[in-house]
Amino acid sequence: MPLDFGASRHGSDMGPSAVRLAGIKEKLESIGHKTFEHNNIFHLQTQEYENPGNPKAKYLPQIVNACTSLAKEVEDILAKDEFPLVIGGDHSIALGTLAGVAKDAKVKNKKVGVLYVDAHGDFNTTETTPSGNIHGECLASSCGYGLPELKNLYFEGQKINPENVCFVGSRDLDEGEKKLMKEAGVTVFTMSDIDRLGFSEVVKKVIVFFKSRVDQIHVSFDMDVLDPMFAPGTGIPLPGGLTNREALLLMEEIAKTKMVKSAEIVEVNPILDMANQTAILAVSLAARVLGETLY
Repeated sequence: MPLDFGASRHGSDMGPSAVRLAGIKEKLESIGHKTFEHNNIFHLQTQEYENPGNPKAKYLPQIVNACTSLAKEVEDILAKDEFPLVIGGDHSIALGTLAGVAKDAKVKNKKVGVLYVDAHGDFNTTETTPSGNIHGECLASSCGYGLPELKNLYFEGQKINPENVCFVGSRDLDEGEKKLMKEAGVTVFTMSDIDRLGFSEVVKKVIVFFKSRVDQIHVSFDMDVLDPMFAPGTGIPLPGGLTNREALLLMEEIAKTKMVKSAEIVEVNPILDMANQTAILAVSLAARVLGETLY
């Protein structure tokens, strides 16, 4: 999903190409999966030729159109009991992925939980956003807060119950979104919690969280959750993040639940990367969430 309209920095639209170059197809096939590529599900002009429009929700119509196409694609894949792995692109694509996941779950009468692995909350609305970038509003919208155009994307109403959302690795939350996250009832394991409890204990709590309340899990993984030492090629690199080993362990353990039915990996920006190492790590993360183990 080569969409970068939701972020300030260009380059994440090239993320899918970088991940392909890093061998995603070959890696997944080597662990027993059959892969199908879904390209060209939408067409957009490059960002420089478009008008950003609403300064509190930039490129709103373009993102809504692209994510509506993505939602349909994701729902169709899930309807065939296959696994949609969405490669971004900036995190605004979660609007489409989560809408497609939610629609399929509604049809099958299943309860969906979201593991949101991200340095940021993405829980702003037009009332709280400091930037107007929709990648910072996507999860709040999916949980039923914010603009009607985003809340009602693909089908009317809330896509995800915020009480079934679990954050891991958060370390940069705006004051307005922090307040909304607390009101909404999301569960958050910040980097401070990880330092306090230890990572393996946090992983155990995450597993218990999902097993106690949902039927299936969607994993939304933003590469900026990782420390820039391990993932320099991302739009908003912040020191003090997860190590590559911690992120791989989390994906391996969540896969062991057999509850993960969909995933997305976003914010790979090859312009900012070094020797494609962020994309290479994204491939390893995808393999772990799809069942790869070291032994």
